Amino acid sequence: MKHILAVDQFERPWLEGLFAEADRMRALPRDAAPQRGKILATIFYEPSTRTRLSFESAMIRLGGNVVSTENAREFSSAIKGETVEDTMRMVSGYADAIAMRHHEEGAIARAVSVSDVPILNAGDGPGEHPTQALLDLYTIHHEIGQIDDLNIVMVGDLKYGRTVRSLSLLLRQTNNCKITFVAPDAVRMRDDIKGVLDASGVLWHEEADLHAAMEGADVVYQTRIQKERFASEADYLAVKGTYVIDAEAMTHLPQHAIIMHPLPRVDEIAVDVDDDPRAAYFRQARNGVYVRMALLNQVLG
Repeated sequence: MKHILAVDQFERPWLEGLFAEADRMRALPRDAAPQRGKILATIFYEPSTRTRLSFESAMIRLGGNVVSTENAREFSSAIKGETVEDTMRMVSGYADAIAMRHHEEGAIARAVSVSDVPILNAGDGPGEHPTQALLDLYTIHHEIGQIDDLNIVMVGDLKYGRTVRSLSLLLRQTNNCKITFVAPDAVRMRDDIKGVLDASGVLWHEEADLHAAMEGADVVYQTRIQKERFASEADYLAVKGTYVIDAEAMTHLPQHAIIMHPLPRVDEIAVDVDDDPRAAYFRQARNGVYVRMALLNQVLG
């Protein structure tokens, strides 16, 4: 697999192999350097903390090097009008692989069309975030011990949230998983994802009562209402704070279940939940390093 562009690329045997490789990366000796001499470029047109730093940490742990543009939308030649295609032609001459995030859906596919080196999609506007979906499913596998026969509740901004969109698509590679969507009307899951799930036989339904949805959940995936995706602050404020997971909400969650979140959070998970062993979101973030190490090993050979 040369590029990591979209969830549709991934099939179950490949996922199982990637998860096994990610497990191996957890125990990789610090003096091991399978990618010594290789260079990863991280080109981010949107802000990022976890994704950018975990890609960079992954490459360094593999013995490679990193060159980076943290805010390419303002601090690269994009400000001068350079196209994505020209930027990628140039960067692919400097690096052996590129991790790229862009604010426009479809921009990374354009980059892939001209790049001489592997590109890993690190977030494509409101479109997809395939490496996040991989680390999310890996987290479920690592925490619960299986990825089949699960009830997964997705909460919050499901319209613009690329993480839940990608994870929903990836769940087509599991068996007998059921999805419950819990969202304000303005940010309900879009029909394109629902249609794909229907065509693939993945059961889903929508629920307005978060506590009721949590009662039978194995995984609750909470997301931030993304202020930056709304046309006005008034539209954002109309849905902000609709669904909050706090100590009282946790009383509705089975003891074996986990809470996930792609982070950053604002106020949708109360800090008093952090010490609950079912709160897996910081462990989930750490898993991003191991999964991206495994991905980089694959695309770089």
